[in-house]
Amino acid sequence: MKRELGARKRIGLVAHDNKKPDLVEWSRYNRRLLAEHDLFATGTTGALLERELELPITRLQSGPLGGDLQIGAMIADGTIDFLVFFWDPLEPQPHDPDVKALLRIAVVWNIPFACNRASADFMIASPLMTDGYERVLPDYSAHIDRPMSAAPASAAPMPAGPTSAGPTSAG
Repeated sequence: MKRELGARKRIGLVAHDNKKPDLVEWSRYNRRLLAEHDLFATGTTGALLERELELPITRLQSGPLGGDLQIGAMIADGTIDFLVFFWDPLEPQPHDPDVKALLRIAVVWNIPFACNRASADFMIASPLMTDGYERVLPDYSAHIDRPMSAAPASAAPMPAGPTSAGPTSAG
């Protein structure tokens, strides 16, 4: 299956705290191109970009409060076509599982995503950014249509619940 992406893309913009200045600078440099697209961003990043670019940006929750998950859901339902996520590989994130889920879902749904300035520069400069593009959607029908069965034989047995015998003493 394929999905036609028109010339106007829906772009998700996300940055960890230490990378926000980089994303703001990159966005300011590419303002003219970004203005031709629909922009979505997580909380603080969206506020910074709105102020700096003076462009409309659909702002979601802050990343740690669910914004990364909101962007991921929008990718899964086809609302976001392109992701620019300047993440910080050197700083531990309290919401790291959400970050990994967002990166994973971008790959699952085969959307272009940039995780640093160099990849963002290459992708936004591509003629595919302003032309249409036919994105191949993965065929997950075998996964979706698989029969539901009991837990696999290798699954560990469930622990027994409390007994009426009461606690035992160790001695």
